[in-house]
Amino acid sequence: MKLVVEVVDANDLMPKDGEGSASSFVEVDFDSQLSRTKTVPKNLNPIWNQKLFFNFDETKNYHPAIEISVYNERRPIPGRNFLGRVRIPCSNIVKKGEEAYQRLQLERKWLFSSVKGEIGLKIYLSPESKPKSPPPSSPLKPAEAPHSSPPQPPEPQISISSPPPLTNTPPISENTNLISKTLAAVPKAEAPVVETPKAVTAEPLKETATFAEVDNSNSFIAVAKSSGAKPAKRPKKEIVEPVEERVGTAQHIYKHQVLQQPGISVKKRPQGVPFNMHQTHPRGHQAQASHQDDYNLKDTNPQLGERWPNSGAFGGRGWMNGERHTSTYDLVEQMFYLYVRVVKAKDLPPSVITGSCDPYVEVKLGNYKGKTRHFEKRLNPEWNQVFAFSKERVQSSVLEVFVKDREMVGRDDYLGRVVFDLHEIPTRVPPDSPLAPQWYRLEDRRGHGKVRGEIMVAVWMGTQADEAFSEAWHSDAAAAYGEGVFNTRSKVYISPKLWYLRVNVIEAQDVLPNDRNRLPDVFVKAQVGGQVLKTNVSETRTTNPLWNEDLIFVAAEPFEDQLIITVEDHVHYSKDELLGSISLPLDIFERRLDHRPVHSRWFNLEKYGFGILDADRRKELKFSSRIHLRVCLEGGYHVLDESTLYISDQRPTSRQLWKQPVGILEVGILSAQGLLPMKMKDGRGSTDAYCVAKYGQKWVRTRTILDTFNPKWNEQYTWEVYDPCTVITLGVFDNCHLGGGEKPNGGNAVRDSRIGKVRIRLSTLEAHKIYSHSYPLLVLQPNGVKKMGELQLSVRFTTLSLAHMVYIYGHPLLPKMHYLHPFTVNQVDNLRHQAMNIVGVRLGRAEPPLRKEVVEYMLDRDSHMWSMRRSKANFFRIMSLLSGIFSMSRWFSDVCNWKNPMTSVLVHILFLILIWYPELILPTLFLYMFLIGLWNYRFRPRHPPHMDTKVSWAEAVNPDELDEEFDTFPSSRPNDIARLRYDRLRTVAGRIQTVVGDIATQGERIHSVLSWRDPRATSLFVLFCFCAAVVLYVTPFRAVALLAGLYYLRHPRFRSKLPSVPSNFFRRLPARTDSLL
Repeated sequence: MKLVVEVVDANDLMPKDGEGSASSFVEVDFDSQLSRTKTVPKNLNPIWNQKLFFNFDETKNYHPAIEISVYNERRPIPGRNFLGRVRIPCSNIVKKGEEAYQRLQLERKWLFSSVKGEIGLKIYLSPESKPKSPPPSSPLKPAEAPHSSPPQPPEPQISISSPPPLTNTPPISENTNLISKTLAAVPKAEAPVVETPKAVTAEPLKETATFAEVDNSNSFIAVAKSSGAKPAKRPKKEIVEPVEERVGTAQHIYKHQVLQQPGISVKKRPQGVPFNMHQTHPRGHQAQASHQDDYNLKDTNPQLGERWPNSGAFGGRGWMNGERHTSTYDLVEQMFYLYVRVVKAKDLPPSVITGSCDPYVEVKLGNYKGKTRHFEKRLNPEWNQVFAFSKERVQSSVLEVFVKDREMVGRDDYLGRVVFDLHEIPTRVPPDSPLAPQWYRLEDRRGHGKVRGEIMVAVWMGTQADEAFSEAWHSDAAAAYGEGVFNTRSKVYISPKLWYLRVNVIEAQDVLPNDRNRLPDVFVKAQVGGQVLKTNVSETRTTNPLWNEDLIFVAAEPFEDQLIITVEDHVHYSKDELLGSISLPLDIFERRLDHRPVHSRWFNLEKYGFGILDADRRKELKFSSRIHLRVCLEGGYHVLDESTLYISDQRPTSRQLWKQPVGILEVGILSAQGLLPMKMKDGRGSTDAYCVAKYGQKWVRTRTILDTFNPKWNEQYTWEVYDPCTVITLGVFDNCHLGGGEKPNGGNAVRDSRIGKVRIRLSTLEAHKIYSHSYPLLVLQPNGVKKMGELQLSVRFTTLSLAHMVYIYGHPLLPKMHYLHPFTVNQVDNLRHQAMNIVGVRLGRAEPPLRKEVVEYMLDRDSHMWSMRRSKANFFRIMSLLSGIFSMSRWFSDVCNWKNPMTSVLVHILFLILIWYPELILPTLFLYMFLIGLWNYRFRPRHPPHMDTKVSWAEAVNPDELDEEFDTFPSSRPNDIARLRYDRLRTVAGRIQTVVGDIATQGERIHSVLSWRDPRATSLFVLFCFCAAVVLYVTPFRAVALLAGLYYLRHPRFRSKLPSVPSNFFRRLPARTDSLL
């Protein structure tokens, strides 16, 4: 009889190698028999799938427990670290066929062991001995061969098992003396990614089997091939270790770019026999692991910094006589550009027919052509335009500058040209002054002689650090035309300066209704732009109403809108009559920086509008109504235009209250890789990507790279940091405004498409360190989470003063006015919504515009909308926080129940020490946290956080819940679907209602202890309190604490399974549930 222990996998192990991972193996000890699995390197969720066999004597009446321990193998110094263990009594073992896969929580071996995670096992008794190697497979008989092919010599068949579904356990590889095959990686040109080979079982034939597995999204394609070799007689050890290798292909194909297709298992077959295609399960363990790896942050190693050659860029004359390193653009890869500045021309020849000239300049480099704007009837035009050609795309050694005359009909006339040899072009190194342009005589088409006219041109080789880079026409955007050219340029935007406008409506006098037979129900309506707020209707019907209510608006400098105050009479629930109004410019109001009171003012109301059409009726008025207001612009608040969860700026509006910056944030936007096609162009997919970054009031937008899935921007930007506990947001978009003829607004307006977003919290960055990573661009779509590509960034946070940084951590997150005079939750949401609208409108008026859909996506406008997915994510976030408390309570319960006698004894000793020396309690607590912090320093995160699909609950979300999340507000779905979702929401709300009711019940029971709602219970409790007061008065506190602790930690034999007396007393107390309808 054999005892079989199948070690399947483990989950969430404790990292022990000092790099945030562990190389784990399992050791099983049973009845003095010791066996271990192979080592899985660098994986906190290892998969072994290995059987271990032990001799099992059925004649014995008692068998020791099976002890299964998990260790981390230390390298290069031999040794191991304990990761956890499980003890299983033999009484729980079943026979073969009745076994089941089970996950067990890893336990500690000692009191101070740091253990977490679970291990998956199958344990059963097998009457069979160890399995032997299967006999060699017999060759195919001629009768069994396909009719379409002649008999062929036998060849082996290698069966590569497909990944099972999640409900099944992974395939098993046994620790038997099978003849192992050689597992080799496919060459890089054959497969983009090689990941985690599966277990291979093959017959011992005279060939060596090699295979690779290519993971394309949800597909698993196993390709088998063979090469002649003699088999080893007795292999020493079977090694099957996961391999992961990044391989570049000619087309730069990424896993998430491959079309979704079912998995295929390909078996090697004799010549002439067709392939056998078998459907596999795309949602296996390794498919899920592969997707999760694809969603993770990846380290990159770009060549950052500027490096200038010692000669011209094309081998000609240069300005540098040695290699030079500068720090202007040290977070991006250097990109060389050929700059051509066309300044002006003079003395151009007029047309023979029209007698005038409509000149323009065409700059040609290889297949790239750039044109200036044309001028009508001008012989001495001035353009002052710059053209930039990427050195990587230079296809010629000659630069040609043509001057042409535009014709309305027919072909444009040729006026002359200037030719430059690229090998003679100088290299300019910033911060040197710009290269001075020079006059060049025009020559004829064939270059045989000079013609009439001169042109002033400057040509030089530079980088993206050149001042002309942002305003230049780029060859990367050569396909753009018209107004679309301006939409491809890189720009820096500044958010408008926002103020909170506080309107305190105090009272009004002499408000006369139109119907003199009744007293008015008066309320005040205030409007600033599109923001409209109302006061409540006056409590008493009177001609001198009183309100004393605050109305808060958002206003932006320069103040373009006015404050319009109207006093109205609420005649009917569907009818309001205007009694008077006034329009006030915002510049006249006082700007206050703190909570000091502001002087109030009386304003006369105009009853008949603004007096233009009703001039005659205005003369009939003997007196006018007036309103008492206290209005001010609040400069002590920070106007929130983004969520406080990932806010990027907390400074107040008034610059006088700003502190000195504490650091500098530098971000290099390098490139994007593997973007998905966002639109169709000429019958094929295309993406015109640009990146937007927002931190504080400063927005940056990179240039648009046209028609590529791997754009390279290499642009660097800098921000001043006033608080390290802030977040920078970066988004990638597809530019849909390249033709210049798109509709700017309206229902059918073209909108830039979202590709993905990245957030980086500055407090998670170490100072003066460059972080170069590739961030996955994840977007939640109606059909689930989808990876749209990767964004490569380099980030550096530089602190200016450590003392100032410590000072910042002890101060409030927002300005003090948010705490002295806080807004309500509804006010904060409404004001944030208005601020986002104002910022979107103002930035949309820039040139090129930063469009409203971009601003709303960067500011997370829809983050407040209901989502079942977000609700689940937040619930499990709370549960993960409480899991530590639950684990501590379970551990303490085990101590009280003496599950581990040694631990219970140590806890008793520690308890007695703390009782005898109570002054050691707080020092012990803080020392423990200090040591825990030092211990966790080894396992600190090495990279910034990123979008997590597990925390977001985006992988296991229901399709109907996603459809609900993407539904409009109000809903646009059919009534049946809306009713179904409403019923589901009622179910969830019912559960919440039950939990809230239980909490209220417990609180009411506590309140009823002394309320005499239950006279007998209150009498017993009062009598108990009197006795306890007498006993505690005459008994030392140490003695009471000692007796209470020992009673609570007593041995299980002194415990009863029934509830305790205090619990029974508490549950009998009355609550107000009896009074509920």
